[in-house]
Amino acid sequence: MQTAVVILNWNGKDFLRDFLPGVIAHTQDEARIIVADNASTDDSVAYLKEFFPQVEVILNDKNYGFAGGYNEVLKRVDAEYYVLLNSDIEVTEGWLTPMVKMMNGDKSIGAVQPKLKSFYEKDKFEYAGAAGGFIDIFAYPFCRGRLFQHIEHDNGQYDQSTEIFWATGACMMVRADLWHKLGGLDVDFFAHMEEIDFCWRLKLEGYKVMYSHQSHVYHVGGGTLPKKSWKKTYLNMRNNNIMLWKNLPIGLLIPVSVMRLFLDGIAALKFLIDGGWHDLWAVFRAHSSFYRTLGRTVAKRRGRKITLVPDIYLGNIVWEHFIRGKRQFNQLSEAKFRK
Repeated sequence: MQTAVVILNWNGKDFLRDFLPGVIAHTQDEARIIVADNASTDDSVAYLKEFFPQVEVILNDKNYGFAGGYNEVLKRVDAEYYVLLNSDIEVTEGWLTPMVKMMNGDKSIGAVQPKLKSFYEKDKFEYAGAAGGFIDIFAYPFCRGRLFQHIEHDNGQYDQSTEIFWATGACMMVRADLWHKLGGLDVDFFAHMEEIDFCWRLKLEGYKVMYSHQSHVYHVGGGTLPKKSWKKTYLNMRNNNIMLWKNLPIGLLIPVSVMRLFLDGIAALKFLIDGGWHDLWAVFRAHSSFYRTLGRTVAKRRGRKITLVPDIYLGNIVWEHFIRGKRQFNQLSEAKFRK
């Protein structure tokens, strides 16, 4: 059994051209390298076959999105560990070894992520995962190294491997047996926050999610959807609410959901004031879609033991950041993190 590094591609020929050579150079002796194509309409597949014949290519018959795309491909990949790797990631020498060692050394670890830094500003963390992800009690995600749009410089402040709440889908190693046991990513998410939901389910099963500071990669970010996109607003807000209703203990579900409705309303008002009409419409669409599929979401709770898992921030990160002015992860109260 071995490690399989799987890059999901959709019309990403330029990213493959720029970053696949580095993946091959720094990975081929340690893992299988697979490009999974999500029915690209550019010439990605032909380009791969011509210039990277040593790389395995698996074809999906249509664009299943991030979640469905990986689910379809990994049904056909036999390995001990999977590494979900974005096509816009620049890996570094020795990037894979620390994560493999961490997984080999502790069978209770279900997933690991490396230090994720910006490709364009290499002294700064990158939005999509930084030094490991967390959520607050209302399911708002944040990272060590990133609170909302405030991104920290890497000054070694997170140079310690530690347990986190979620690992970034941009570069996440998971145990293959647990991936299949949990059914992979939730296809109802299509894209965005599916890795947070997956890690939440891992923790509900009693497994740990870890950050390895000894491994680092650089991420371009926004390769599929730009950061300021109404589609991203829609997916994030819809999926955020789905995630709550899937994984939060029943006793907290109603009060937390009421507060989330209020907070989402404030976000909609801010979009209105700022003239963000598309984002305002995205909020309404997100809630409409969420309520239409609520029955299916609630059904996913059946047969599962749902408790309040470790590493949730028992506070409101929106309040902490925008009202109390906290800009860095280490300014948050350690006492508020569920142990």
